[in-house]
Amino acid sequence: MKSDSENLNHAFIEFYEKLSSWELKIVKDKGISLTLIHAVEVLGAFGAMPMKELAIKVGITTGTLTVLVDNLTKAKLVERVPHGTDRRSILVKLTEQGTKLFQEHDALHLKLTKQLTAGFNEEEVQLLNKLMGRVNNAF
Repeated sequence: MKSDSENLNHAFIEFYEKLSSWELKIVKDKGISLTLIHAVEVLGAFGAMPMKELAIKVGITTGTLTVLVDNLTKAKLVERVPHGTDRRSILVKLTEQGTKLFQEHDALHLKLTKQLTAGFNEEEVQLLNKLMGRVNNAF
């Protein structure tokens, strides 16, 4: 018999795999990579940020991020802008086109969330939200 921790571990893995598969189907139709859409998601959710912070939030090296931001810039999804208070730092921010992509993609995530929690009552949704916040803060 598996422990609660083992069962939860497998539930996390299963959820991650299903969400990743869903996300791959979504971005495949747009001709963009998962890493690219994840950068757009982070910038859409948190706003403009320095390259180093974006690399950390996306989970890639700054070298890899430089190539990614170059690609995002070519696709007219982001722009590099000077930092307001730190002359050595460059901020990455979404363009109007990047914001539109974020809003479209975020709406798909919201639709999925509503589908996944359709059978939950309000208290269960609130509890899940609270627990997910605690899980995310543990990172």
